[in-house]
Amino acid sequence: MSDILIRGAKVWNGSGFAVADVAVSGEKIAAVGSVGDFNPKRVVEAEGLWLMPGLVDVHVHLREPGFSSKETILSGTRAAARGGFTTVCPMPNLSPAPDSMEGLEAQLEIIRRDAQIGVLPFATITRGRKGRGEVVDIAALAPYVAGFSDDGSGVSDAGIMEEAMWRVKECDSIIAAHCEVDDLVRGGVIHDGEFARRNGIPGICSESEWKQIERDLKLVEKTGCRYHVCHISTKEAVELIRDARKSGLKASCETGPHYLTMTDEDIADEGRFKMNPPIRSRADRDALVAGVADGTVEVIATDHAPHTADQKARGVRGSAFGITGLETSLPIIYTHLVERGIISLERMVDAMSLAPRRLFKMGGGVIAAGERADLLLADLDSCYTVDSTKFLSMGKSTPFDGWKVKGESAMTIYGGKIVYER
Repeated sequence: MSDILIRGAKVWNGSGFAVADVAVSGEKIAAVGSVGDFNPKRVVEAEGLWLMPGLVDVHVHLREPGFSSKETILSGTRAAARGGFTTVCPMPNLSPAPDSMEGLEAQLEIIRRDAQIGVLPFATITRGRKGRGEVVDIAALAPYVAGFSDDGSGVSDAGIMEEAMWRVKECDSIIAAHCEVDDLVRGGVIHDGEFARRNGIPGICSESEWKQIERDLKLVEKTGCRYHVCHISTKEAVELIRDARKSGLKASCETGPHYLTMTDEDIADEGRFKMNPPIRSRADRDALVAGVADGTVEVIATDHAPHTADQKARGVRGSAFGITGLETSLPIIYTHLVERGIISLERMVDAMSLAPRRLFKMGGGVIAAGERADLLLADLDSCYTVDSTKFLSMGKSTPFDGWKVKGESAMTIYGGKIVYER
């Protein structure tokens, strides 16, 4: 850790950007604007670059403990830092599952040892992440986690979900729901659309997602808990969340870069196009984009889900669900939404940094004297081609391989320490 002067960047001021100098001392921002006689150990000439709060991803899979052949907390947080992220929230499909303090501690120990940035994990909703049976001790776990999720599968038992919501409300925590009705999946592997029908591939219907959201929102209305829907992919989900928010429910949602930029017309029978939920129709994509633009979809998250090369080399039928995303999120969103005028740069900052902090009550996101120095210095003019062989993540499977993009992290600072430099 050392004193750093970032000189001449366009600096986030809470509502937009203005050129300023920023002094960082220790873990904190020492000054913005006039830095006085600050004597830094490092001067970063940042003219033409954009300084914003570090990005936050509330939906990643770092695979430890239990599945370190796919990713580790070390490799995953290095990839995150390269992507401009200063905090990530790993999901609980691990071994052991974080369904007790003992299970959670196995993960926290690795985080304390290896994490390069902030890592705030989720605990499970149910014992063993089974979606039924017994709700975990939410009161005991709540102080140590971002929230509660059975991500990887839906909570099939409505009574269990209601019980969890009541307990989460008592702790002022949040449910992050993977919404999927098992009985409606029927062995599907991609969206139940034209590509699936044309190639004789089992499809996953949209109802398998939105039907459980519809159920859960009725429980949110009953319990008053804070509720966040993971990785929505359907136009019906957007409308359900929009209506819930208009009704005053504490409901929010996220979607991913791949859902905002691709349709099932763009995929091929390759493992890098297989994720859950699947990339869906043009109408779904357009509804998700509109939802991000109008703020209905408050958060953009990657669902970074790395696997080994072998596990992704078996086409859409045989490959594991999941793709990597931490190193492509910023350029994909900037190139395809901001550059095209679909959303503003300010809206991108909110969706990828401020809204996650706000909804999950993390704090931060302010560039001002005395605030923690979790910062992204972005080069939004950098043009390059996505090349998965150069990822820092152990997972190399991405549908964006070969895409021409703009925008990348020139430097990521976490707690005053440079954790990535281009």
